[in-house]
Amino acid sequence: MPRGYFITFEGLDGSGKTTQLRRLATSLEAQGHTVTTLRQPGGTALGDRIRSVVLDSRTEAALGTISPIAELTLMFADRAQAIAEVIAPALAAGHVVLCDRYTDSSEAYQGGGRQLGSERILALHAAVCDNLQPDLTLLLLPPIDSTLHRARRRNTRHTQTHGTDENRFERESDDFHRRIYAKYQEIAARDSQRVVTIDRNDSIEQIHKIIHRVVSERIPSSPSPIPASILEV
Repeated sequence: MPRGYFITFEGLDGSGKTTQLRRLATSLEAQGHTVTTLRQPGGTALGDRIRSVVLDSRTEAALGTISPIAELTLMFADRAQAIAEVIAPALAAGHVVLCDRYTDSSEAYQGGGRQLGSERILALHAAVCDNLQPDLTLLLLPPIDSTLHRARRRNTRHTQTHGTDENRFERESDDFHRRIYAKYQEIAARDSQRVVTIDRNDSIEQIHKIIHRVVSERIPSSPSPIPASILEV
């Protein structure tokens, strides 16, 4: 059976990547693809436990300050489990795998935001992930001010509605997020064949159409052509 196709979605929180991942999954399934979706951190029982530690803004009040290196290695522990349990088996079965964040997030958030640099993140990726790279990365990078506003507003609303809190990174300074943004731009320039940047602040539907155009050009052996109406931007 041919290997599947591995697509990752990247960007700051509030960029719309999770919404676009879900829309792409629905469209690909309608075309006959078998699609596996997951998020990082999370997507496995171990990953969900790690997520509850690294994203909850109350973690440090309960456990003390998490060092940047500890944060980084927790992210890679999550990623190693996701590869073993979900990503590698799905690719072997010929699925299209859509992953909300992957190693680019570690390079941007810990390498850029926490100022650990790219070298150690890429070395960890090679060692822990056997250098498994996405076939395509869709980087949603609208203007940073609007992105941060949406993320903080969404997380406040989610906390009020559900009682769960994933605001730990959103509570960081604007400078922290600007370093992340700049690191994403650096990754996109370095890996321009893999990373497609969408930096427009368009509607959800317009971004969805752009993503379909990109995927239709990249994904092999589509069971049925993508309708022209979808590809019109």
